[in-house]
Amino acid sequence: MCGIAGQIDNGTFTADERRAVLSRMCGVIEHRGPDDEGFYIDGGAALGMRRLAIIDLNTGHQPISNEDGTVWIVFNGEIYNYRELRAEMISLGHSFRTLSDTEVIVHLYEQYGESCVTRLRGMFAFAIWDRRKRSLFAARDRVGIKPFHYAQTPAAFIFGSEIKSVLQHPAVDRSVDPQAVSDFLSFGYVPDPKTAFAGINKLEPGHTLTLKDSVISIRRYWDFNYDQSSQVRRSEREYVERLRELLSESVRLRLLSDVPLGAFLSGGVDSSTVVAMMAREMGQPVKTFSIGFKESSFDELGQARIVARHLNTDHHEFVVTPNVCELVREIVWHHDEPFADVSSVPTYIVSKMASEHVTVVLSGDGGDEVFGGYDRYLVDIARRKYERIPAAVRRNVFARAGRMLPRGAYGKNFLSNIALDSPDRYIDSLSYFNQPKKQDLLSADFKSLVEGYDAEDRFKDLFMQPNMADSLDRMMYLDSKTYLAGDILTKVDRMSMAHSLEARVPLLDHQLIEFAQTIPAELKVRGRVQKHIFKEVARGMIPDAIIERPKQGFDVPIKNWLNNELRVMFDEVIGDPRTRQRGYFDQEAVGKFIAEHRRERRNNARHLWGLLVFELWHRAFIDRKPEARFEGAKALPLGRLAASSKTVASGSSIPSVHVG
Repeated sequence: MCGIAGQIDNGTFTADERRAVLSRMCGVIEHRGPDDEGFYIDGGAALGMRRLAIIDLNTGHQPISNEDGTVWIVFNGEIYNYRELRAEMISLGHSFRTLSDTEVIVHLYEQYGESCVTRLRGMFAFAIWDRRKRSLFAARDRVGIKPFHYAQTPAAFIFGSEIKSVLQHPAVDRSVDPQAVSDFLSFGYVPDPKTAFAGINKLEPGHTLTLKDSVISIRRYWDFNYDQSSQVRRSEREYVERLRELLSESVRLRLLSDVPLGAFLSGGVDSSTVVAMMAREMGQPVKTFSIGFKESSFDELGQARIVARHLNTDHHEFVVTPNVCELVREIVWHHDEPFADVSSVPTYIVSKMASEHVTVVLSGDGGDEVFGGYDRYLVDIARRKYERIPAAVRRNVFARAGRMLPRGAYGKNFLSNIALDSPDRYIDSLSYFNQPKKQDLLSADFKSLVEGYDAEDRFKDLFMQPNMADSLDRMMYLDSKTYLAGDILTKVDRMSMAHSLEARVPLLDHQLIEFAQTIPAELKVRGRVQKHIFKEVARGMIPDAIIERPKQGFDVPIKNWLNNELRVMFDEVIGDPRTRQRGYFDQEAVGKFIAEHRRERRNNARHLWGLLVFELWHRAFIDRKPEARFEGAKALPLGRLAASSKTVASGSSIPSVHVG
């Protein structure tokens, strides 16, 4: 696992300038790779990396080349089938100098060219400089576990694992993309391929990029596919058995490591099943990590303890009462973009806790997108019945009634939502600020900047892709193409790498996904039961109480924090004259959101959190350069974030109260 960076210029820079820029680009992402640094410079090509040593600790230094030095690579990720690929390459006459998975990609590229990416099983983002062709070839893994950002300027093509790395290049401008701001307000993150910065892009998951003679070519090599028209229907038992085989294989592959390894354990069915599979494969107790909160409605430590006891894990847990004011700035700095998913807070904390014991963790992320686990799927399925009412009636009755209700009134959003057709109804339900709220929030000047642009258009296009007969498949496809990469995997990557911790996601193995997509929708959501087929896979491995319990997301008591620990900071930041004068938002509308929340008329905590992180991002990345986390910042010691903590030894009795 590493952070990568580089540039391909047209002769604008000297060798010393290239090295100095590359040093800055790598230095700002040292947290991604504290163990090693390496550069390769060949005329206008400059590749750099920061390494977190996981496999082949002694000889895996990057950049790595082929035998004659004509192909060079910097690589971030893990290739889980690299041993088989290495043996194949050796049989074809290739010579290896290391035991690393990185070198395998070099020889695959030599052998198969750009199609080499289809042979890889794992998570990855890499860049290959081909000296003979004077071209750059880059790729990102199928689902977007690892990031790749790039910018093309008249002076150079620049790339990096994180945006803050790209921003170190003197040719890159730090200006805001107004459309990306609109996207952020709609969805709480900036969906691929945009970033919040004009001129900086993300390479989308499942895509490759080739740069030749300053011309960029982007190609898709993989996509989610829910077309079941040619699939042979199996029995439920056959689906369960095959899924269990694929999951077992996926977990086993992700246990490959030369450093200590553990797992995040939330007490939900996904992470519990992953830990159960790990326990079957490992010859020692799995190290598991959980966090909880004082507020019982947000706390899952009890469920995590049940699983830890059942699987005899080496369990570590914290009850968190963070000094949120300091933590928010740290999290914003690591995200690089405005990012409103408040679950970044517990993800940051559990990653820090785990990093004090292990270097690699497995997580249960991806199960909801692959197997149909979100509550909003049930909500949308229930609201399909309103589609039987003619659209004109829904618009004239439900929509009008919704508009007539006063701002903040309960039922207003429901009436507006059921008046919509699919896909508008589903996209409205997952929106952060829906269209009416966003229109209220934006200033007149900013509206003029995004006139004619609709952040929802791309989502509608994805939802309406052909060859999907069931609306559940459409919802999962949309979420897999947007929310999974843009929110879930971004959060896990940034918060884990903030602590030099590698996170692996066995539920997102592409072979497992490809099989899961052949399973009929009615076996994923059966009645009111989400992830039915996956729960059948888990049955017998984890306690039934975990399988049957209602879903609880990885959440935090943000409403309470905004009313208490964060209140002073929030008022100072949002009320600051420079915040009010930026011109993005109508200040009267902002005041109404705050007043509704403070008067308990409506819980606007997530909207207020989004406004707070947007302003903190603007201060950290637009007002000044992000060379340091923030003024006076130091990495917060774990003790500052925890009310109490305890390590529960393997096999010991786990108490049913908060650990102290």
